[in-house]
Amino acid sequence: MADVRDESVLDGQRPEAVRRVARALAAGGLAGVPTETVYGLAARADQDEAVAKIFAAKGRPADHPLIVHVLDEAGARVFAQDLPPIAHRLIAAFWPGPLTLIVRRVPGIAAAAAGGQDTVGLRCPSHPVFRALMADCRELGVEGLAAPSANRFGRVSPTTARHVADEFEPGLPVLDGGPCEVGIESTIVDVSRGGLVLLRPGVLTPQQLEAAAGTALQAPDARAPRASGTLAAHYAPRAVVRLMTTDHLRTALTGDRPAGLAVYSRSSFGLEGLDAVARRTMPAQARAAARQLFAVLRELDAAGASEIWIEAPPEEAAWDGVRDRLSRAAAAFTSR
Repeated sequence: MADVRDESVLDGQRPEAVRRVARALAAGGLAGVPTETVYGLAARADQDEAVAKIFAAKGRPADHPLIVHVLDEAGARVFAQDLPPIAHRLIAAFWPGPLTLIVRRVPGIAAAAAGGQDTVGLRCPSHPVFRALMADCRELGVEGLAAPSANRFGRVSPTTARHVADEFEPGLPVLDGGPCEVGIESTIVDVSRGGLVLLRPGVLTPQQLEAAAGTALQAPDARAPRASGTLAAHYAPRAVVRLMTTDHLRTALTGDRPAGLAVYSRSSFGLEGLDAVARRTMPAQARAAARQLFAVLRELDAAGASEIWIEAPPEEAAWDGVRDRLSRAAAAFTSR
């Protein structure tokens, strides 16, 4: 008998598959969609009833805001009260791409996607399958898709269509656009209050953001809008994640080790002689590490790892996004 999950995964290179998903979304349904960052669980952002299905499917709190994905700046203006000059500069530099802008929201639209806030996060993905989907959605009167990562709330984000199909009940249509090129979620900056505030790091560095915006980054304060993916514990596999310095990891490996241990590190530490330890090598380059991060965590989880010991990334700006995701994954263990 054919696997129903296989039948729900649709070839994103086929225009008829893209149109099928666009029609499902326009009718208020859900779908798994590829972006260059991670796969998203999408619904039309202008219908609160459709967006409510995302929160229900993920088990996500309804006050934790989602990002609205648009085709271009014209689509962004459907949801944004205004796009200040700093937003225009960032759009020119990074859209389409892995940057989300928090801006003031047009009243009466996308309230559920915004988690009830008067601001909304907007992003213009670069993935060609997603852009084809958004073009079809526009023809059907849909200008924006709310699309958080297509996983259960707090768990590891998906970077392939198979990850999405395995995460949810059979029947959810999933557009297959291949493995995600970026691999971690977008950088989020707040430009709704006149400045440039980094709310979530990604693959874009602070230096890149400041150069494009023409102003220095400010630290978040108590008035900063809530943003997607910024809870202390997030992105966690079932296995316990322990984030260790290089010296700590080297020392720990010489002592008692739990059964089912897996190690994800740039350094080898003589692991070749530890047959009972599953080992994956972290790339030396930040972008390459980001691209494979979630896939490695999912692979080790599926293999039955009880604990995953991870060598902490270098203290360099290029690694901020990877370090952020790993810190939150490790925090999920301490909060259990």
